[in-house]
Amino acid sequence: MSGVESDTAGNRTSGSGHRFLTPSVITLKDCAVKIAVVGTGYVGLVTGTCLAESGNDVICVDNNEKKVQTLNEGRLPIYEPGLLELVQRNRKEARLSFTTDLQSAVRQSRLTFIAVGTPQSDDGDADLSAVWAVAKAIALALKDVPPGPPGSRVVVVKSTVPVGTNARVAQILAENGCPHVDAASNPEFLKEGAAIDDFMKPDRVVVGVRKPEVAEALRELYTPFLRTERPFLAMTPESSEMTKYVANAMLATKISFINEMANLCDKLSADINDVRRGIGHDQRIGFQFLFPGPGYGGSCFPKDIRAILGMGRKVGQPLGMMQAVDDVNEAQKQVLFQKVRAHFGDDLKGKTVAVWGLAFKPRTDDVREAPALVLIDSLLAHGAAVRVHDPEAMENVRATYGDKLIYCDQPYGTLEGADALAIVTEWQHFRTPDFEVMRRLLRTPVIFDGRNIYDQKVMDQFGFTYYAIGRGKRK
Repeated sequence: MSGVESDTAGNRTSGSGHRFLTPSVITLKDCAVKIAVVGTGYVGLVTGTCLAESGNDVICVDNNEKKVQTLNEGRLPIYEPGLLELVQRNRKEARLSFTTDLQSAVRQSRLTFIAVGTPQSDDGDADLSAVWAVAKAIALALKDVPPGPPGSRVVVVKSTVPVGTNARVAQILAENGCPHVDAASNPEFLKEGAAIDDFMKPDRVVVGVRKPEVAEALRELYTPFLRTERPFLAMTPESSEMTKYVANAMLATKISFINEMANLCDKLSADINDVRRGIGHDQRIGFQFLFPGPGYGGSCFPKDIRAILGMGRKVGQPLGMMQAVDDVNEAQKQVLFQKVRAHFGDDLKGKTVAVWGLAFKPRTDDVREAPALVLIDSLLAHGAAVRVHDPEAMENVRATYGDKLIYCDQPYGTLEGADALAIVTEWQHFRTPDFEVMRRLLRTPVIFDGRNIYDQKVMDQFGFTYYAIGRGKRK
């Protein structure tokens, strides 16, 4: 299926543009069907909810009884703007339900999405044990179900997985009595904080399939989301699996590149903001992901870069650029602390640092691989007291640090008696604070801005010593 996509009429076209007729299949609108989504983490919950919002009957499955109970009570285990309202509406209208009964959900469903976690293992590779376990459980649930035509039962791998995972899922299905069940891939391209829009208005939909009937079933599922001429791209499962990693690798490369250039600007008295504008208007480069900062974090980029490095190791293909991207990012997470230490010295005992922003990015409560945690660890290790604030991620941080930190409900409260402020996550309400109040609350007027959200002239006007990323120091 490499190079196959759909035109606006739904006919599949070859990479050269030749049209050919869609084979006769049982379509989703021909019979009452359900969709099962196994895994109610970030990807699974967003996927299931958005598919329900478009009119599908969706059953979300998880083996965590407490999480399922929380969801059935109309509450969410994660924070994502707009998601709670969609979950509550679709539950009320009986299109979305949550259960621990995988067998029942799968047997009712034509399409079963695997959206379980694939965390980084100790050797850096993706841990696929949950994917294998779910694939086997699906097969056991379906092995006595009579076979139908191609595309009538499809297991869709939604989790981010290394190349070859789909083939192994197909093998597990066949080994456990379900050679008639098709395995497809459908990588997600969701940004935390904007996941609903990303799903509802995708740049593209990518699927990996071995049969045109399976591609047709998935194309029909996604048609409501592709009404603005966005492409539906069908390819081999291996190509679709690789597409996800290559996309994240490119975005992570842009971040590490601009961070490295920012650090060079710091040394050469250049301003990375000016440089960024100077290159971003080049249409070959663009502005997206060219914002310097304290390094990328979250559940995708760090894990996916290390997974692609692991794939390279397994086939004897060195990936020097990807290794450099990871190395630059890990070093970048220390830049803010290095600025703190350069200002105050190595011994921070008796110093208090306020930290605004704990999540790895705004509009989420996700603190996985968050740069703020690296800064906090370094501050604590050098004897500083740390006061923290984040509008969504406080409880996740408290679960890790306990009483080692001082937690503040309001941004200004974080500043009381602090010797400096470090800004790590660019939440919108941090951008236009009352600088006079800030200066009055801080013991010394020092700001370490990891996101370059303030104007240096304004900092001069209010008498702050201001350190940013790639912009030098102004007093």
